[in-house]
Amino acid sequence: MRWIAGGTFRMGSDRHYPEEAPVHRVTVDGFWIDETTVTNRQFKAFVRATGHRTGAEIPPDPKNYPGALPHMLFAGSLVFTPPHHPVDLRDWSQWWTLSKGANWRHPSGFGSSIKGLDEHPVVHVTFEDAEAYAAWAGKALPTEAEWEFAARGGLDQAEFAWGDELMPGGREMANIWQGDFPYRNTAPRTYNRTTPVGSFPPHGYGLVDMIGNVWEWTSDWYARRHPDEARKTCCIPRNPRGGREEDSHDPRNPQSGIPCKVLKGGSHLCAPSYCRRYRPAARHAQPIDTSVSHVGFRCISRQRSGS
Repeated sequence: MRWIAGGTFRMGSDRHYPEEAPVHRVTVDGFWIDETTVTNRQFKAFVRATGHRTGAEIPPDPKNYPGALPHMLFAGSLVFTPPHHPVDLRDWSQWWTLSKGANWRHPSGFGSSIKGLDEHPVVHVTFEDAEAYAAWAGKALPTEAEWEFAARGGLDQAEFAWGDELMPGGREMANIWQGDFPYRNTAPRTYNRTTPVGSFPPHGYGLVDMIGNVWEWTSDWYARRHPDEARKTCCIPRNPRGGREEDSHDPRNPQSGIPCKVLKGGSHLCAPSYCRRYRPAARHAQPIDTSVSHVGFRCISRQRSGS
């Protein structure tokens, strides 16, 4: 883990997506944070020690999904399934498949495995799975403010975690989609979609993969934008928390009834031609019961004696 001394920074962005606004000053206390996202190797040790079963390995309870078609209530997870041709980018169902048998052990569904992927980020984990791992490890999930402060690497309001150029001098700095999304990825370093943690340079705080590779869970409930009063207040918020659970439903599917947490960091599916969320300020709503093939997490510790 790396010690982040804490401080005051300008959180959010007024230049990109509306949910990132407004920019406002925030103070966070110091904390330790994992250098990398939690890997398959680390998650495997947790499962062996506790017997934990992830959400993707348990068939949904029909009581929690009234009106759902019975044949859709199976153990599985959402898997990125690239088409072979251009598609309507407004219809995400063109590249996502709810795949039976997909889970952290079988990231692409039946027949797939994590053999040879020990150092890749664990995926197909729900918020509850991430919390369970963090508790077992004696850690916690970061707030959105803590995560964003760490991701900026000491560069307040820089566009990316390493500065203002996506590829300084033509150098790749993160695992993001290059080419025509979602059917043609021309990135030279594609390792079964995710890359091993640490495949790209660390940023100013010595952390890797804060941008790209996989989205990361935070502990904050999602809100459609940062509160306007945060910018107007006379006092800078200290260690702020996100919105309210009852207001956190996914704006893309407000009738779902499932509350959402904030994801940060973007993933290997973020593409300049489609989604510019591979930035510290970017944020995304994720239902707490949903696991996906491009979402993982890292942990923090607020104990000064971390390691």
